[in-house]
Amino acid sequence: MPQHPSSSVQKAREALAGRLREIRKDAGISGRALAVRCGWSESKSSRIENAKTPPSDADIKAWCRACAAEDQAPDLIAANRQSADAHVQWRRLQRSGLRRLQESTGDLYQQTKTFRVYVSDVIPGFLQTAGYASALLASIADFRGTPDDVSGAVAARIRRNAVLSNGARRFSFVLEEPVLRYRLCSAETMAAQLGHLLGVMDLQNVAVGIVPLSAQRTVWPMPTFTIFDNAKVHADTLDAAATLTQPSQVELYARAFERLSKGTVRGAAARSLIADAVGSLT
Repeated sequence: MPQHPSSSVQKAREALAGRLREIRKDAGISGRALAVRCGWSESKSSRIENAKTPPSDADIKAWCRACAAEDQAPDLIAANRQSADAHVQWRRLQRSGLRRLQESTGDLYQQTKTFRVYVSDVIPGFLQTAGYASALLASIADFRGTPDDVSGAVAARIRRNAVLSNGARRFSFVLEEPVLRYRLCSAETMAAQLGHLLGVMDLQNVAVGIVPLSAQRTVWPMPTFTIFDNAKVHADTLDAAATLTQPSQVELYARAFERLSKGTVRGAAARSLIADAVGSLT
């Protein structure tokens, strides 16, 4: 069984507590003075600083206001929510399997207007065929030891991906060239997947760029991530997809996506790379 992320959640809470403690010290005030300014007990300040009590959004705002560091509050609040969301997401996965995890993003997909997706490992979920998704999700379920609900998860993913046909939404994909060649399924399934990718490239609301292996890079290959508008990032890790909402984090990933995009080929050149990958299957 994969390691439960509770230790990771605790580390995130400890990191937040450390940041709050540093803000207080930078302001040159004691824990008692902070408590007076915030209107709570000194013991509450101590519990928050030692990660014994998770602060609320209001607590973080009051803390930053008391230390004349209001500009840091949005990032700290987002970090606080991320640690809780990561724990809930993992518990849902362990209890209910991959299907529920696929369905859980439905509202986010419907609310988002602009999607930016970078992948270095697999065909983006948005662009997967049922056959490719089935092979991939079966491998993930086996590795993670989650309930065997691959068929339901695949169906949920295909339903979710209907958002791709909505012309009011914009999708920009950046793929590393090896993604076209990794053998995660049979040759027949991979050929169908690459053919589907070529077809999707004809959609007016979809832009696909591929970073060739031969390209002189200005930025290194990174773990897969998706940016939803300018509000949220899903960044892949081995155990789960981390949801990042801190404004500074979103801006960092947006900058990475922009730089990765500059190294891509598009149009006929991108189609040529896909065609070469199809040819290598025979």
